[in-house]
Amino acid sequence: MIPMSGTESKPKESYKEKYGSTVREYKDRLFKFIFGNPENKQWTLSLYNAMNGTNYDDPDEIRITTIKDVLYMSMKNDVSFLIRFVMNLYEQSSTYNPNTPMRLFIYGGMIYAAYVESDPDYNIYSPRLQKAPLPKCVCFYNGTDNKEDRNILKLSNAFPQCSDPDIEVKVTMININYGHNKELMDACKPLMEYSWFVEEVRKNSRIADITVEQAVDTALDNMPEDFLIKPFLTENKAEVRRMCLTEYDEAKTFEAMRREEREIGREEGIAEGRAEGIIEGIAKGKAEGKAEGKAEGKAEGKAEERKSLIAKFRAAG
Repeated sequence: MIPMSGTESKPKESYKEKYGSTVREYKDRLFKFIFGNPENKQWTLSLYNAMNGTNYDDPDEIRITTIKDVLYMSMKNDVSFLIRFVMNLYEQSSTYNPNTPMRLFIYGGMIYAAYVESDPDYNIYSPRLQKAPLPKCVCFYNGTDNKEDRNILKLSNAFPQCSDPDIEVKVTMININYGHNKELMDACKPLMEYSWFVEEVRKNSRIADITVEQAVDTALDNMPEDFLIKPFLTENKAEVRRMCLTEYDEAKTFEAMRREEREIGREEGIAEGRAEGIIEGIAKGKAEGKAEGKAEGKAEGKAEERKSLIAKFRAAG
């Protein structure tokens, strides 16, 4: 088709074409691909509004602050952005991890260091108090373990010797599996659609002889046409397949690690139990032998004493 304007129209670039070099450097998770993508700031804003009860309507207020070279396992699962002087540190996880506050503590330090360095007016050595954005840490959980809708994870739980440390990090863990946190899902349609898609891929993956790629394709085919994220996911189907496949492999790796740790624990428990049993058996045997020896010694002593008395009486007689 020849454009009427006389200039050639260019097809819309795919995510991979536009951010090709970045895609090769690391692997995004699907959550970050949707909510941490500069092209989809309106969905990031929708998620922020749903989480905070706000109704901001200008996506351009969002400043993405995600650090590019930070990986979890082999993938990027974080979304960091600044809006209205609030620094949001979002993380998606398909496994429950009580160490999330430590990770976000380290990551948050990197984020704020970058913030300070990028602001020419921020003087960390100033005698006057320098204002900093309010941090908000959220972990969006969508693993297969049954977890409550909302939970607070604290860094202080890692310090057994102190319940009131000088440094504390609180992370709100939100269960975003399909069917959970309905009020939040109703307030953020893209999040509900993402939750539906993840559940649909999981359901399709349970069908015998179906690959993860086929499970993704079927989920996209079955996705309602009015879903906001459908055109974006369909346009970037190859990337979506790769992300889902990598996350699926990661989940299998975690499960294999869990099974191995349980087996190692069982074997160590058996070995420790056997060693303790031997020690207890030796100790018990010694105690019984000592008691038996004492009894026999007493009996022999009495017998010798009896023989001595008899000998004395005979000598005297």
